[in-house]
Amino acid sequence: MGMTYQPPNPLVLYEQATGTQCGTGESAMGPFYCPRDSRVYLDLTFFQELSSRFNAPGDFAQAYVIAHEIGHHVQNLLGASEQVLQAEARAGSRRSANRYSVALELQADCFAGVWAAHAGEVSGGKVALEPGDLDEGLRAAASVGDDTLQKQTRGRVVPDSFTHGSAAQRQHWLQQGYSTGDPKACDTFTEIR
Repeated sequence: MGMTYQPPNPLVLYEQATGTQCGTGESAMGPFYCPRDSRVYLDLTFFQELSSRFNAPGDFAQAYVIAHEIGHHVQNLLGASEQVLQAEARAGSRRSANRYSVALELQADCFAGVWAAHAGEVSGGKVALEPGDLDEGLRAAASVGDDTLQKQTRGRVVPDSFTHGSAAQRQHWLQQGYSTGDPKACDTFTEIR
């Protein structure tokens, strides 16, 4: 995309809580990226929950989660994260602001798919994905869709409160990134422009 990639700082694995430049990271938050220190934070119990609670086991399900968070790092490098923060601040309502958050999250899913499409190149030409891996990632994407999580926790779905996108949207954008292998195909913001 016309820029030189700058890797994030080393990944931080923790249990229960850890300090970050974005405040205290807690296991209840799930994996997250902190733009202030350019780090991805992963609570180790999340992967256990991904498998048991969310029924999304597998190594590629875990790789998708990490790639999604690295997608947020890419957004930070591109300036998309800052643009979304500004757009959310200008939004007239929480509902309107949430649309920008959803677009940002779906773009991170798409970037995770782009990574998956090129993972073999990154691994020295070896085939990094095995049969069934993409299905693991798609299952994980669906399991953390706002509608899925809301059904589990509230018993009902409130689309206006979505901040990450529906299961179908998350799967669509992961597949979009994977099938195209092109970060330019990850423009999730067209619907809200």
